[in-house]
Amino acid sequence: MDVTIYHNPGCGTSRNALAMIRNAGIEPDIVEYVKNPPSRDRLVQLIADAGLTVRQALREKGTPYAELGLGNPSLTDDQLLDAMMAHPVLINRPFVVTPLGTRLARPSEVVLDILPETHQGAFVKEDGEHVLDAQGKRIR
Repeated sequence: MDVTIYHNPGCGTSRNALAMIRNAGIEPDIVEYVKNPPSRDRLVQLIADAGLTVRQALREKGTPYAELGLGNPSLTDDQLLDAMMAHPVLINRPFVVTPLGTRLARPSEVVLDILPETHQGAFVKEDGEHVLDAQGKRIR
């Protein structure tokens, strides 16, 4: 299965999503988007395909969000996208693209919605939360 993750290795949520993809027996294409951001058109497509608004795809924590005044509700999508292109760390993560759909995997187990049920056993997130049982079935 062809899978792409827009990944930040410094983010636990992104690391967990990547590990769940690998637990499904898939080695994804990994795009470290802070170093290699998607084009503006690709970012717009990711956001739309995930069913999000531009504002919902904007990351606040650990970014220049406040300093740039991005909480101002009068800012347009184009202005928010300009900020995301200038400061890729503002792009929320991880976006994951598979033939089954595109998701912003927050929380990380959202990625399971767009992966085949080929998980190779249990999965426990970095924080100790059990997500998949020993048979690779989702724990709800």
